[in-house]
Amino acid sequence: MSDDALRQPLPTQVPAPLRDVPVPGGSLACWDTGGDGPAVILLHPGTGSHAVWPYQQPVLAAAGYRVIAYSRRSHLGSPATEDPGCAAEDLAILMDALDLARAHLVGCAAGAIVAWDFALGFPERVGRMVLACTHMGLEDPDYAALSASLRPAGFAQMPGHFREVGPSYRAANPEGTAAWLALEHAAIPGKRQEQRRMHRLDISGLGRLVPPVLLIGGDADLWAPPSVFRIFARAIPGSELVILSECGHAAQWEQPQAFNAAVLGFFGRE
Repeated sequence: MSDDALRQPLPTQVPAPLRDVPVPGGSLACWDTGGDGPAVILLHPGTGSHAVWPYQQPVLAAAGYRVIAYSRRSHLGSPATEDPGCAAEDLAILMDALDLARAHLVGCAAGAIVAWDFALGFPERVGRMVLACTHMGLEDPDYAALSASLRPAGFAQMPGHFREVGPSYRAANPEGTAAWLALEHAAIPGKRQEQRRMHRLDISGLGRLVPPVLLIGGDADLWAPPSVFRIFARAIPGSELVILSECGHAAQWEQPQAFNAAVLGFFGRE
């Protein structure tokens, strides 16, 4: 690993019109590069929005994919609603509105939780699925206790860039860290809305996943270190696991070249 790998310039974006997709009680801000290629839907972290994918959008589009991202309720462009709704059901509504019977899913952190909740309910609508930098939201008591033991009390109130962005990246790329912080600060204009899940998410649920799954973790991720990702890999039949070096909880931002290469290689094995 070189510092240059942690200092990747933002690539020029492909035109992708922003639109509002109606959902019960509100709407979701969504952009779409269009095209006839296989669809890839990007599901953002809890600290993010549809705007956190500038390293992925042009690379996936250049590889022939139709690239789509959206903000969940209460995130940038998607107002909070009286009833927060179910995030996986919102994704199904979004796909219907975009006339997508099926799509690959790339979920990071909280977005990965939405992705696999959706895949349990709509397995026929998921091609391949990438679950990155996430604790999976597992509800098993033993796992919840293990996960909580990794972080001190008050961790959730610590600065976002400390919780989410790895120390190597922060040291090597202060400008990139500032850009990440700007996106984080813009991501949730008010109070973040917690949405319902379709399913109980537990270890046995991971074992029921049907779509091919790629797991991507970071070796400096304070939320889910490599040993935790190995728990997930053992639970998901046939899953693949990639651990990125010198990487925290924001792999798509900290290590875009390695992240994109892993995703494209996985998608290319259809």
